[in-house]
Amino acid sequence: MENYQICRVAIAPLRKEPSDRSEIVSQLLFGDRVKVIEQTEKWWLVQNFDDGYEGWMDFKQLAKLGEAPYLDSHAYRYLAPAAVNNTLIAANGSAYYVPAGCTLPFYANGFCFLGEEKFEVKFEAWLPNRESIASEIEKTAKFFENAPYLWGGRTLFGIDCSGFVQTVFRLHGIQLKRDASQQAEQGELVDFLSGATVGDLAFFDNEEGKITHVGMMLGNDKIIHAAGKVRIDPIDGKGIYNAELGRYTHKLRIIKRFF
Repeated sequence: MENYQICRVAIAPLRKEPSDRSEIVSQLLFGDRVKVIEQTEKWWLVQNFDDGYEGWMDFKQLAKLGEAPYLDSHAYRYLAPAAVNNTLIAANGSAYYVPAGCTLPFYANGFCFLGEEKFEVKFEAWLPNRESIASEIEKTAKFFENAPYLWGGRTLFGIDCSGFVQTVFRLHGIQLKRDASQQAEQGELVDFLSGATVGDLAFFDNEEGKITHVGMMLGNDKIIHAAGKVRIDPIDGKGIYNAELGRYTHKLRIIKRFF
């Protein structure tokens, strides 16, 4: 089994079962590293290196990667920025339009590499800097405003609530888990809503008490989150209030701080 692979297309669906008809549970983006767990003729069960998430995907969307380059953390520092015109040019002259937050493997001097395949980077590569996160994370989050909600999505053209905050934090050098319930186990607890600041994550539960939603605080009275689309809504002790619907839509459970 070729254990170590890397995503070779801009966006690839990760599915719950090995079938084109199966539910999309997440996506791989260009440059994401995976470890192969199981193989069938067309479908491979893989685990994302960054967040540990597992899913089935079409093996043709992957390229072989040796163990040493797979584990070389220094080689995956640069990302595509929060912009809509991130273009890579392959050796044959064809273009790849890659999403914000995707990895530029082995980036150097305007080029990145998937194994032996070389890509010219036609934009300014982004190097996450945690020192500037407090002043920049709101701008990054608002880049995704009005992006449509898509279960399992991680890009401007379709994103879910946990994929949204994961991508925003990824662009600032913080790796979150994939699902809201997993993310709620990370970070440090903020005791009161009144003490929330920009960049804190608020988590919301359903009637059974399970965490099912997450959004990023914009102070202590507004939140940006993916619900129908990425939107900004007021929030208070009861939860998120949707003025268009005239009711509360999500019940607040906890608030966590990550920086």
